[in-house]
Amino acid sequence: MFLIDDLLLAPLKGVIFIANKINEVLEKEMSDEGSVKERLMSLQLKFEMDEIDEEEYDRREDELLKQLERIRAEKQG
Repeated sequence: MFLIDDLLLAPLKGVIFIANKINEVLEKEMSDEGSVKERLMSLQLKFEMDEIDEEEYDRREDELLKQLERIRAEKQG
């Protein structure tokens, strides 16, 4: 009976495992100061190349700067 349960639940366990790994990668990227700085530079380039307007640039820049502040605050405290 346990073997059948394991076989039936294997796909679900695989999906849960993959979801956990994706979550780990996302958390690492969200807490990586270098990654946020790269996204800020990319955003600046898009603005300079007129791919985004000033309003979009300001909104996304504020989000990234807040994220950078959170990362630095977590490292210090």
